[in-house]
Amino acid sequence: MKSTGFYHLGELDGAHAAALVARALELRAGAAPQRFPGRALALYFLAPSLRTSASFQRAAQKLGLDLLQLSGAGTWGLETRDGAVMDGDAAEHVREAAPVLGRYADLLAVRAFPKGGPAEEEFRDPVMRAFREHAGVPVINMESVLWHPCQALADWTTLEQLAVPQRAKLVLTWAWHPKPLPHAVPSSTLCMAAQRGMDVVLLRPEGWDLHADVMAEARRLADAAGGTLTVTADRAAALAGASVVYAKSWGSLTHWGDVEAESAARANLRDWCVQPDWLADGARFFHCLPVRRNVVVADAVLDGPASAVVEQAENRLHAQTALLEDLLS
Repeated sequence: MKSTGFYHLGELDGAHAAALVARALELRAGAAPQRFPGRALALYFLAPSLRTSASFQRAAQKLGLDLLQLSGAGTWGLETRDGAVMDGDAAEHVREAAPVLGRYADLLAVRAFPKGGPAEEEFRDPVMRAFREHAGVPVINMESVLWHPCQALADWTTLEQLAVPQRAKLVLTWAWHPKPLPHAVPSSTLCMAAQRGMDVVLLRPEGWDLHADVMAEARRLADAAGGTLTVTADRAAALAGASVVYAKSWGSLTHWGDVEAESAARANLRDWCVQPDWLADGARFFHCLPVRRNVVVADAVLDGPASAVVEQAENRLHAQTALLEDLLS
């Protein structure tokens, strides 16, 4: 972790992840963060952000870091392909951009969503991997095609804050959305819960599976931590006895890049909207935000006592402060 940054929570051993969570809870309770005067964090957003941007800015301030904040709208188009003939929109290659930013900052955090290209190319995570290869400083993944480890770290922190038992049942459920969404959050959620040792259920309609590599990683982590992983389309069986219901929409791998076919495939799935009766056994409701009310989840759930979404969002700040401390120490 010290040399490569933070790409995927599962790259950390369980003890290291648990230590970061414990430190995040200490910071939430008012512990004084370490200070790193003269050190710098660069934030490079190639995709939009609210919580990620605000929480990293605030964490940097708490740690006394100089902050460089860049967004794709204010920078050149970026090329990541090796051997590219750059006669299109991109005016800069990551082979120059990454090491230059690495010379300006001690840590570089990058956010880059899928571009809608072929799935086999996208799921290699080319943007994040290029930055990790060429930056020369630790790179933090603020969400890529495959992973959102900062959200996963905050979610683990929230589970501990709410005293959810390690072997409790967490249901990650697909939810309807008017457009296909990235896989990073559901992939990271599934693997985080498996790494924590929970009894994890992936609830989705037939044909809405996560990537095979993600499923293999989740099974590896569950086996190592003593948890379980089940995949089902049976909503009643999945939700029975759940302690946490985590809702998120994601796009179909079968129809990746084909918006028309994807829309047709999901047309009859609007009942995949979390309602109060989904939490009938006393489950807490999780979502990474932003969330579409009465599309992904009913108002009655979001505004009710079961919702933990604001706690999750606050814990982004504390978890990322703990992460930056760890990387800079």
